[in-house]
Amino acid sequence: VLAAWQRPYLNIFKHFRVEEWKRSAKEGDVAALTDTRMKGTIYRIRGSNPASSYLQLPRAGTQSLGLTGRYLYLLFRPLPRKHFLVHLDVTTEENQVVRISFSNLFKEFKSSATWLQFPFVCGAASEGTARRGVPGAAPADARWTCLVLDLPSILALYLARSYSHLRGVKLCCNLLVKNLCTSDLLFKPGVTLTRAHLGDLSCRGVAPMPRELAFPVPKGEKWHDLYDYIRY
Repeated sequence: VLAAWQRPYLNIFKHFRVEEWKRSAKEGDVAALTDTRMKGTIYRIRGSNPASSYLQLPRAGTQSLGLTGRYLYLLFRPLPRKHFLVHLDVTTEENQVVRISFSNLFKEFKSSATWLQFPFVCGAASEGTARRGVPGAAPADARWTCLVLDLPSILALYLARSYSHLRGVKLCCNLLVKNLCTSDLLFKPGVTLTRAHLGDLSCRGVAPMPRELAFPVPKGEKWHDLYDYIRY
C-alpha cells in the first residue's frame, strides 16, 4: 500500500529538492536551465561517456529512495544525434537489487538475474528522419517523451520476481529531463477530469496528468502531435 506521503503521486525532483544537490549527486556536465517551451526548470545532462556525466538520486549508493509506487514516470528528451542511458535500481520482495536500464545504445534486449537492458527507440517529430524501430543515436528532432514504467509488471514478466520499491535512479548523458515521479495511478495525457469521470476511468486507476507532470500544449494543438507517450 502506498504510504500517505507518496499519494496520489510523488514528484521526485521536488520532494528530494534536486536543485540543492544535498540528497542528489551530479557528475560532469549537468546544468539546470529555464526552458520557456516547457515552462519551467529542466536539467541538461551531457557528455561523451555515460559514466562521466550523470544526475543520481539518492546521493549515496548505500541509501534508498524507498518509493513504492507501481508506475515510474520519466519526462525527458534525448539530445539530438547522441546516445543516452538511464539506470533504475529496484529492490524485490526477496531484497535482491535489480538494475533496469534503458538506452538507445543497446541493440537488443538482454537480461540476467540482476540486470535488464532495454533498447530504446527515440521518436522523431518527422517520421522520415529516423528509421523507426531501430535503436541508434537520437534523431535531430527527437521529441519530449513521457516514459511510463510499470515496475512490478517488468519484474514479474522478465524475472518472475515481486517488486518492493524503487531504490535509486541514475540519469546519464545525453538527456534533457523535466521530471521524475512515482504513483499507483496510470496518468494519461489528453485525458481530462471530466472524461475520466464520464468514462469511469478512475475505477481502472487511470487519471489525467497532474499539472506538474504535464507537458504544455499550446491552444489548438493536440498532446500526441507534439510529444511521445511510451509505456513499458
